[in-house]
Amino acid sequence: MALRGAGEGGTAPRRPHPPEHASGVGLDSAAVRHAMVQRLAQQGLRHEAVLHALAAVERHRFVDTALVAQAYEDTALPIGWGQTISKPSVVARMLELLCEGRALPLGRVLEIGTGCGYQAALLARLCQEVYSMERLRALHERARENLRPLRIPNVHLIFGDGTAGFPAGAPYAGIIAAAGGDDIPSAWLQQLTVGARLVAPAELEPGRQHLVVVERTERGYERRVLESVWFVPLKSGTA
Repeated sequence: MALRGAGEGGTAPRRPHPPEHASGVGLDSAAVRHAMVQRLAQQGLRHEAVLHALAAVERHRFVDTALVAQAYEDTALPIGWGQTISKPSVVARMLELLCEGRALPLGRVLEIGTGCGYQAALLARLCQEVYSMERLRALHERARENLRPLRIPNVHLIFGDGTAGFPAGAPYAGIIAAAGGDDIPSAWLQQLTVGARLVAPAELEPGRQHLVVVERTERGYERRVLESVWFVPLKSGTA
């Protein structure tokens, strides 16, 4: 896993100890993850590669010890610093939208909002290369701690302001965001290659976010507005 820095910012308060990981037989067994995946399939998730990724990546390794019993429930969980790990069903939906109808693995993909690193680990199984940006230094470091033992070679963690994207890695075959602003930043659209797809929440009306899918074609950009969702607000700068 490569680590890169982008931009400067103050260091957010650190926890006194890194999060511990679960070691109980129940949460370490593949059966628990497979049960979660089966529930998602029953709810309508059909993309085989996304299902396989969800079955392979251990979500309980990305949450605090006190919350591991809820790791495979379909619920968002706090990961500190006012952020959450999204519900498995929401993560699965966004990954399916990113991948559906496209040859896998995708090429280079940009993730805005690394959080605890869970979605980056999933993307690594669906893409050739993942650039994942986080604006909170403490979360950036936590994701690095979470991902290091997994030895994932195609994930690059970047500390920086995701609202500007990451031009150094562009163009991207896909962009996926875990935070929603008033609209899709133009910088993200410009960093898509022709044939690429973006999946992100956006607050298109006051107090209400929707999932937005944007395809870049030779003629321009094609946008679809889908179901209502709720993500943390997209913020600029670093902290």
